[in-house]
Amino acid sequence: MNNLPLFDVFAGTPWWAAVVGVLLVFAVLGFTGARLWIWAVAGAVALYGFGAPVWLLGVYVVLALIFNLAPIRKALVSGPIMKVVKAAGLLPKISQTEQIAIEAGTVWVEGELFSGKPNFKRILAEPYPELTAEEQAFLDGPVEEICRVTDDWKVWNNRELPKEAWDLIRKEKFFGMIIPKEYGGLGFSAMANSAVVTKLQSRCGTLATTVMVPNSLGPAELLIHYGTQEQRDYYLPRLADATDIPAFALTEPNAGSDAGAISASGVVFKDENGELKLKLNWQKRYITLAAIAGVLGLAFKLRDPDNLLGKGENLGITCALVPTDTPGVVLGKRHDPLGVPFYNCPTEGHDVVLPIDAIIGGADGAGNGWRMLMESLAAGRGISLPASAAGGTKGVFRAASAHAAIRKQFGLPIGKFEGIEEPLARIGGWNYLMEASRKYTLGAIDQGAAPAVVTAMMKYNLTELSRKAVIDGMDILGGNAISRGPRNVLAHGYINSPIGITVEGANILTRTLMIFGQGAIRCHPYAYKEVQALNDNDLKAFDWALWRHLGHVVRNESRAILLSLTRGYLAGSPVSGPSAKYFRKLAWASASFAFLADLAMGTLGGELKRKEKLTGRFADIFSWMYLASATLRRFEAEGRRKEDLPFFHWSMQYAMARIQEAFDGLYKNMRVPGLTWFFRGPVALWSRLNSLGHEPSDAVGHQVARLMQTPGDQRNRLTEGCYVPTDKEQALGRLEHAFVLAVQGDAVAKKIYKAVKAKQLPKDRPAKLVPKAVEAGIITADEARLIQEAEAARWDAIQVDSFDLDVYKRHYQDPTPVIASEGDGAGDGATTPVVEA
Repeated sequence: MNNLPLFDVFAGTPWWAAVVGVLLVFAVLGFTGARLWIWAVAGAVALYGFGAPVWLLGVYVVLALIFNLAPIRKALVSGPIMKVVKAAGLLPKISQTEQIAIEAGTVWVEGELFSGKPNFKRILAEPYPELTAEEQAFLDGPVEEICRVTDDWKVWNNRELPKEAWDLIRKEKFFGMIIPKEYGGLGFSAMANSAVVTKLQSRCGTLATTVMVPNSLGPAELLIHYGTQEQRDYYLPRLADATDIPAFALTEPNAGSDAGAISASGVVFKDENGELKLKLNWQKRYITLAAIAGVLGLAFKLRDPDNLLGKGENLGITCALVPTDTPGVVLGKRHDPLGVPFYNCPTEGHDVVLPIDAIIGGADGAGNGWRMLMESLAAGRGISLPASAAGGTKGVFRAASAHAAIRKQFGLPIGKFEGIEEPLARIGGWNYLMEASRKYTLGAIDQGAAPAVVTAMMKYNLTELSRKAVIDGMDILGGNAISRGPRNVLAHGYINSPIGITVEGANILTRTLMIFGQGAIRCHPYAYKEVQALNDNDLKAFDWALWRHLGHVVRNESRAILLSLTRGYLAGSPVSGPSAKYFRKLAWASASFAFLADLAMGTLGGELKRKEKLTGRFADIFSWMYLASATLRRFEAEGRRKEDLPFFHWSMQYAMARIQEAFDGLYKNMRVPGLTWFFRGPVALWSRLNSLGHEPSDAVGHQVARLMQTPGDQRNRLTEGCYVPTDKEQALGRLEHAFVLAVQGDAVAKKIYKAVKAKQLPKDRPAKLVPKAVEAGIITADEARLIQEAEAARWDAIQVDSFDLDVYKRHYQDPTPVIASEGDGAGDGATTPVVEA
């Protein structure tokens, strides 16, 4: 091997060194994604250098020419492959409705993450938006005011928003946030729409939902984008000031997440005057605001048996506007979604006759309803429900951290116990990354993007995290959380949390079908192009996509291996500092994800979309790569705040742990013909030994919990947009007042503890030592009063509501409860007499 007859490139080189050298060259070519002709040249050099016989070199050159010359390649290779793929069904068949759903919206930075080689400079360059002065003024004025006049406890008791809230909704045009100013609306950005919902949710879920729905998918949204000028001129001003309250009727008993299965029907016909009309029949449920709506947006399947519109008989899903006073429209009933008193209703229509121009977009809009819905949802999922989730979590952050500092057990605030620190840190970390992803996504939407896959990620992940946060909050507040009444700040959010999980596409199906099922086709640089080429029988397009796809697979395989071996260091980072290591890990995760996604698609083909446990794990990796990217963007956009480092590190460590967990699940369960053993054995073992990340450390969790229990600018900034009453008689206002006093009082109490340790004072409870501490000059009289005020406020804040028996039997119709003591806060079980609220 040291003296090759044809070429002396490797002469004098040990054979193993030559092999290693060639492999390194190939690794570099794979890692960089070199073009096919460069691979061909490198292969020829390697063969020649190892002394390959002339006949073998000749065969190699012929094959290299075949694969590098497109006309020959198409005829001899790509054409036969195309026939085999079509015959074997290796790529999924896509129906028209699936195609519309896949094509809805745009691909944004999620395409970078799916590529295996993300451009992090682009990710960092995407906008991180702020409110305009006008929008901020609306938050500080009308939104603050509507929160003030809305008492969540009374809303639940009365099963209705107060008149003052409805008056403000009409006067301040809360239902017109997305409606352009020229039609009488507010013309707000997606960022402002989200900020309003966030703040309302932190005050009252019923209020947030009532305002949220008209500004989400509904008549206004559809009219703005698809309505005729006449429709916009008439309806939009009436919707903006709630002259007509809107509702949108989509969901049916047999059509929930599968909206394409709707059975509501419409028929085109001519009346006795020869005018084109619609006859509609429907049975819908879960329709928010329907019982009080003035106009109903309706999704139905339209037939034109006489082809009066010239589009054929079965036109498909169509959307129309139905005035609710039209004969045949049935309203007036409500569902009871876990007792949450927003209007959620069934509605029916029996032979409802409308003019043809009731179709959104007029006759031209017939049959275009599915596209309208998919395109609108592509952006809408990223605004309303993520805002609601973020607002709820901010409220939990404020309440749980305040209670942890106020409530004492065994003589200490419970927030000092590690058992409480753990859920507190989760709430704080989730809040940080949720706000990061909320703003980052809104930046894209306000720039005109409609990233359908990203918004599905946002809806699924933020509603899930919010549910987990409120559960942790319930655990921290304990008895104060489970005892309903005007003092309770969490119970209604806890009850409400499954509703966000269920609506706008159930979370289970969003995770297992949409995020990766749609993302694998939409975000992959070549897969959808291959599917389209197959459907169009376009060999040229198929050839172009196929060979670039194969090069994409080789590149990502090389990157996955080398980045794993170097723990991401080969990828580098666009920035230095605390973020750098996470950028490298994300590059590593992206390459591994992209390669495994191609492996799964290649081996399972059309069966992959039925392997929902696998697609769910792919969705988890994809989602957490996006949430981590958004968190990195926030940290950099906000100037790398040193004081926020614990929240940043906790969030990134948690994200990496979730990605690692999903990879481990894939390796354990993927079936790869001939290689299943390899992935379940060596690869899975290597993944566990060479992990992307672990759960956040106890140390960083301690820092997060400590900062959450520290009053001041940072705590306020991290919960910016949460409604915090200044009235001490309001539940959260009472907690916040006691929190500030408790922290100040504990700082003074430390002087007494030190004096006891120094034997300047006898051993006793600090509250009883206050007079002696003043006499001894250890604390001042003002400090003594502060301790007394703090203890009184602490005592008041931990009380819970109780009700007279007859009031309780009337389902709390009397909103004035009495308060039962929960103990004196020191863990001794003492009680005080019942007092009036």
